[in-house]
Amino acid sequence: MTPKPVMVFVLFMMSLGIAMAALKTTSQNKSGGKMSKNGLYFTKQAPAQLPPTEIADFAAGCFWGVEEEFRKLPGVVATAVGFEGGHTANPTYPEVCTETTGHAETVRVEFDPHAISYAKLLEVFWALHDPTTLNSQGPDFGDQYRSAIFYQSPSQKEQAQKSKEKLQASGELGQRKIVTEITPTSTFTKAEEYHQQYVEKGGYASCHMRKKI
Repeated sequence: MTPKPVMVFVLFMMSLGIAMAALKTTSQNKSGGKMSKNGLYFTKQAPAQLPPTEIADFAAGCFWGVEEEFRKLPGVVATAVGFEGGHTANPTYPEVCTETTGHAETVRVEFDPHAISYAKLLEVFWALHDPTTLNSQGPDFGDQYRSAIFYQSPSQKEQAQKSKEKLQASGELGQRKIVTEITPTSTFTKAEEYHQQYVEKGGYASCHMRKKI
């Protein structure tokens, strides 16, 4: 017969294990479930067997609504919000808000290039915000809200530049000049968990878009 103190300890450890498992499951549910190999959170339409994917990084103001709009697109398999383009390591949201780290609120998009092209993602990016306002979007002001494209390859760079020139030449923006930065990708630091899929998890309305997608 197992001594009583030992039995109590065994029961305690079993309870602790159950509690930790429950906590892990809850954490996974809150953060959008399992993550892709790139550390991003799968969308609802992500297939069980992922094809080869690519990454795209966009900064278009408050990352909550921007992420939500990208997550709706067929062909986008995973996303995450975070900070990119700054000069400090492992920035936190409060630090970024001080405008001393140089980071922009960024959405990292993992997509199937056979289901949705990078050119289409660029179209959505331009539609999601006003690329002519420097360090601001709507009621939000600060360099963290700047418009930026962080390209992952020479092809992405070329496509981003051409799409920017096309929009500027279209006359759609009038005399206003596009101030969007097009720069190489740098370290992407995921934002705190509560920022991930903020709109989707909270049932909030998405951010204002410049035009209907």
